[in-house]
Amino acid sequence: MTQTASIWLVIVVALCAANLPFLSQRVLGIMAISRPKSLGVHLAELVVLYFLSGALGLLLEKRAGQIASQTWEFYAITATLFITLAFPGFVYRYLVRRHG
Repeated sequence: MTQTASIWLVIVVALCAANLPFLSQRVLGIMAISRPKSLGVHLAELVVLYFLSGALGLLLEKRAGQIASQTWEFYAITATLFITLAFPGFVYRYLVRRHG
């Protein structure tokens, strides 16, 4: 896989992962629960999926060569980007979809 393809793969996976908690009533898209998920569960899923998509990026970076060291600024920016990618799912879940 080329480096450009790896970058686009991580971006697409992050976009899907960021919206999954808001578009599915299953926990992490796998486990069904008996009652609707609360905002806290959505946010916890968002954190878990952020780290999973980051792990995919780290794996692809390791396959391409040496892993570059990152400081806290990198993680602050990627977390903010991940939250921004989650915006369409959040808007659909809490502002557009009619409850009831």
